[in-house]
Amino acid sequence: MKRKSIKMVAALALMGVGFASTLAAQTLGPDPSLCDGSAEPTILVRVTGLKSRDGTIRVRTFSGDPSTYFNKKFAQKRLLYPTPNAGSVDICVPVGAAGVYAVDVRHDANNNGDTDRSDGVGASGNPKFSLWTILLGKKPSAQQVQVNVGRGTTIVPITVRYL
Repeated sequence: MKRKSIKMVAALALMGVGFASTLAAQTLGPDPSLCDGSAEPTILVRVTGLKSRDGTIRVRTFSGDPSTYFNKKFAQKRLLYPTPNAGSVDICVPVGAAGVYAVDVRHDANNNGDTDRSDGVGASGNPKFSLWTILLGKKPSAQQVQVNVGRGTTIVPITVRYL
């Protein structure tokens, strides 16, 4: 009897691990399957450092002239999603062509659409800057934030920082 119970517990545990890994592996984006082995140039933004699971996550990509990085008028892509309740926060961004890009993330924790003290920010290369830095109009250098994207998926880890 004990052996059957142990086997059943083990089987249920494995099913739970499978479910948990599926939950943790959920990828957001207009077509998340592109980050699963496609040859199309994509960026998989892996967001960490969130203080809460409230609000929304915005990801933007920039290419071209580095002086236009982080200027909303020059965003190549802009994606906005509710912050997932659990699991990792991965966002698949198709960029259309290989090249040099910069990526930024904003966690609008109170979901008010404005940049305020509760928000967190981050950028590719994880430069040390904060919301105050952005509000003062300062940007990290292009060399710190540039990402070379080729064929397939380039993983870009971004740690969100808060005031």
